[in-house]
Amino acid sequence: MAATGMYNQAIGGFQSNSHINKINHQHKFNNFVSLVTKDFINSYCLSRRDCSVIQSLASQTSVTDTVSSPLRSKTRDSDTHKKSNESALILIRHGESLWNEKNLFTGCVDVPLSKKGIDEAIEAGKRISSIPVDLIFTSALIRAQMTAMLAMTQHRRKKVPIIMHNESKQAREWSQVFSEDTKKQSIPVIAAWQLNERMYGELQGLNKQETADRYGKEQVHEWRRSYDTPPPNGESLEMCAERAVAYFRDQIEPQLLCGKNVMISAHGNSLRSIIMYLDKLTSQEVISLELSTGIPMLYIFKEGRFIRRGSPIGPTEAGVYAYTKRLALYRQRLDDMFH
Repeated sequence: MAATGMYNQAIGGFQSNSHINKINHQHKFNNFVSLVTKDFINSYCLSRRDCSVIQSLASQTSVTDTVSSPLRSKTRDSDTHKKSNESALILIRHGESLWNEKNLFTGCVDVPLSKKGIDEAIEAGKRISSIPVDLIFTSALIRAQMTAMLAMTQHRRKKVPIIMHNESKQAREWSQVFSEDTKKQSIPVIAAWQLNERMYGELQGLNKQETADRYGKEQVHEWRRSYDTPPPNGESLEMCAERAVAYFRDQIEPQLLCGKNVMISAHGNSLRSIIMYLDKLTSQEVISLELSTGIPMLYIFKEGRFIRRGSPIGPTEAGVYAYTKRLALYRQRLDDMFH
């Protein structure tokens, strides 16, 4: 449990939410190519074995070679042109929602951010404003998507997040971008239900305190904090982890392997599941893991390993950027570009 204590200190308080009951079919989201239009995604890996190149909107902002500054010397060292062998992974739990504010079980109910949640998302954006982001994954729920969009308004690179739409042929055609320059200044945003909060079943919409009074604190605590006990007609953390971790391994980790810098905006339980995978936590350790709303966590993916770096302090602090030379170099290029 020592690892748990370190997490709770580093990450902060957690207020539970949830998502979708155990779904027994493999969703069409598993076909990553169908998720994005042909005009849009630039150089994405489709699997661990095959880093195929498909045409893409993805920003070419790798840590090493994409911030173009007119002030930068043309005699820059040639090794900075090389493809990065490390990637940044940013995890953000959405800001406070209107139902968090009312102390209601939210789960998969699609509720927007509160005023406090909006402020938290903007503050999160400030903390990651000098960390490269090439691709954004969010859950299908509006509070996670709002958090990602608001956070990116603070990024110093000023790239525009664009949500990918694959609902129909018409949606794909109507959302095409025809300017190559505009594509280079955009970041694809991919929404996936697998990253949704866990589904709280019959507790959704109920007041948490009233539910504890009705069923007893111990029973509600077991529903909220046990690993494998679901609430009535809901989803356990174990069930949530099955879909969230599978999606991370199949769709997100290959992007990191190809050198893409990824941000995930999701929920307390889907992110706890992913962190369990990244840090090899046990089922007992993960149930005590605390995540604060709106606090980003940074991981470095290098040589097949995930290295947790904690939460960036802010755009003006050396802190997190000193952890790798490549992140420090990226930040320096932003400094040259905008000062």
